[in-house]
Amino acid sequence: MSAANPPMLPLTGLGYDVHPFVAGRPLILGGVEIPSPRGLDGHSDADVLCHAIADALLGAVGEKDIGFHFPNTDPSLRGISSLELLRRVMVVLSRHHARLVNVDSTLVAEAPKINPHVEAMRARLSEVLGISPARIGIKATTNERMGFVGREEGIAALAVATVLIPDQISPL
Repeated sequence: MSAANPPMLPLTGLGYDVHPFVAGRPLILGGVEIPSPRGLDGHSDADVLCHAIADALLGAVGEKDIGFHFPNTDPSLRGISSLELLRRVMVVLSRHHARLVNVDSTLVAEAPKINPHVEAMRARLSEVLGISPARIGIKATTNERMGFVGREEGIAALAVATVLIPDQISPL
């Protein structure tokens, strides 16, 4: 391999986020508004899925978490779309010369039903992440009525992302 074409190193990051339900806000998941009597509370639009994906992406390249990059103390971020936050995370990835391979995620919620909206979420995320919807996994499960999710107090999301970055280590 030449210095101009170093081998690519796969790196993986893990993300987790949770937000409580609140009345009077839309429910946004994966950049899609989901019909629901309650939305999620947060400084931004509280899109728990986008936040988990953002943390997975940042972790894959060794960056600090979403709260460091986009603190809830920054008034300019009040109500911002989490898709915009993901766009900004993709800029951070580009600084690392990282290429996103895939994202897999799980939403944990008793309600509302997520599966009818998965394809729309994949399409919205694909636009921002620059990868095919086929490389974006979104699954949904319940918490079997246990804990805060089981009591329908909020939604949790987990995500894992794999990126490729140039391996800067010289060959032997």
